[in-house]
Amino acid sequence: MKYKIGVMGSHNEPLDKSIIIKSRELGKAIAENKCILVNGATSGLPDESARGAKEAGGFVLGISPAHDPKDHVKNYKMPTKYYDSIVYTGFGFNLRNIINIRTSDAVVFLRGSMGTLNEFTIAYEDRKIIGVLEQFGGVSEFFDEIVEICKKDTGAKIIYDSDPYNLVKKLVKEIKQQSRIEK
Repeated sequence: MKYKIGVMGSHNEPLDKSIIIKSRELGKAIAENKCILVNGATSGLPDESARGAKEAGGFVLGISPAHDPKDHVKNYKMPTKYYDSIVYTGFGFNLRNIINIRTSDAVVFLRGSMGTLNEFTIAYEDRKIIGVLEQFGGVSEFFDEIVEICKKDTGAKIIYDSDPYNLVKKLVKEIKQQSRIEK
């Protein structure tokens, strides 16, 4: 069975093109490690990662907040181009985030703001393997501080790296290790 790596983050396109390139490299790394990329079927950095995965021959699963394809494109103004399959939850953003996280074996965070923070807190509470692509800015730069302020150890594992390929390798290694422990 293929592992599923979620990519959560900023839906806004950054002005810094190097962040877009690294987001695509993350998707490519996920595909090259024979994992499925899962995201919120949204624009911005998660969509850039989906593009990278598709260009590398990977499989991309989107979890949409919309009711159906028309709602997804017309009302939510979400992309479809780089997705092999989209699950239309009809749950809006907050409940969609829970499905997004629980569908993933590990989750990578790229920048982001409130929605990304919501996804992080779900992943942290659910004891997920969490990857943070460093030097991206946004709320993901503050995850350590948030965990320290909250003083709650859930058993989640947070892995940092500034290189998308190294980060994905570390995540896959941790997924495999935790899979062996749980058997």
